[in-house]
Amino acid sequence: MERTMPFLRALISTARMIRHTPNLGAGLLDDDEVLLDVPDERLGPTLVAAALGDHGPAAKLLATTREGAEWENRDRYTTRLATFAHSREDWLCDWLAASPRDPDALLVKAELAVRRAWESPARAERLRDVGPLVEAAADAAPRDPVPWRIALDHARGTRATHSAFEELWAQAVGRSSHHYGCHVSALLYLSAQWYGSHRECFDFAEQAAEDALPGSLVQALPVRAAFAHLLSRHGGASGAGPGPTAGVRPERLDAAADLAIALSAEYAAGDPWPAEVRNLLAYVLVSRGRWAEALEQFRLIGPYATSFPWASVSDDVLGRFLEVRDTAKIQVATAMPLRPLRGTARRAGSGGHYA
Repeated sequence: MERTMPFLRALISTARMIRHTPNLGAGLLDDDEVLLDVPDERLGPTLVAAALGDHGPAAKLLATTREGAEWENRDRYTTRLATFAHSREDWLCDWLAASPRDPDALLVKAELAVRRAWESPARAERLRDVGPLVEAAADAAPRDPVPWRIALDHARGTRATHSAFEELWAQAVGRSSHHYGCHVSALLYLSAQWYGSHRECFDFAEQAAEDALPGSLVQALPVRAAFAHLLSRHGGASGAGPGPTAGVRPERLDAAADLAIALSAEYAAGDPWPAEVRNLLAYVLVSRGRWAEALEQFRLIGPYATSFPWASVSDDVLGRFLEVRDTAKIQVATAMPLRPLRGTARRAGSGGHYA
């Protein structure tokens, strides 16, 4: 009998998976409908134009974000344009040649230079060399917090002291007190991976989230702190189940996830704006073994898979996203009863009722 029980449990688990997995696919796009790092409707045409050597749309887009104080969009667009310029720089060189003092061109140039320096084996030395480019971008647009986010990334790579970093932080939040990118840069500096600790990282994230505006992505900072901790412990979202949580109380990780779930609920399903936060949240929920809630986030993500955080655990970024999504579906299916309880309607689709 003792030998039979494990076999029966495995058999029942398989039966549950076969019975329920097809229904749990409701609301999930097919694999070939999921795209990686899709640009929004403003950035997409700009990247197409840049690919054709035309910098005009990029100049117009970033000028619009600067004049309208769209700092979050400005940061995202700058990052994506610099990523594109990393392999296709001709359009940026033409832009700088035509307008060498353009604050938007200088911003992309600074972001690109810092990124390339980060990738160098001589990171600290290279970063020190590109410091004047960051200063030039900041001087060209005094109200703009994005150069100061770049400066915070730059300072982390040059091993800036806490006092030096705090001075940069004051400049950043003085321009935009709730800027998400600047908060993420500060969180990284305070993480155990760099110059802080898990406690400092969580304390900063939780306080910032408490002070954040309604609907602000800053409320996702605690779940980023949870991700940093899980990654440092090699728990990750490998699809194999919960990872270790030594050094941080499990309830603190779950509270971070709960806050991010509440934030995610404020946005419509398939909205590209919170897509990266939802991808990150799904990662953390899977790492915590909260499969049903993770599956719901995958539904809300829709077609918008993002490189972060999946690139942290795999070179096949989209493949890992799809693999973990399938694992979540299977895990939820195997936990469901073979037959619904009496008086309970059979339902499938949106989440919340599989837990």
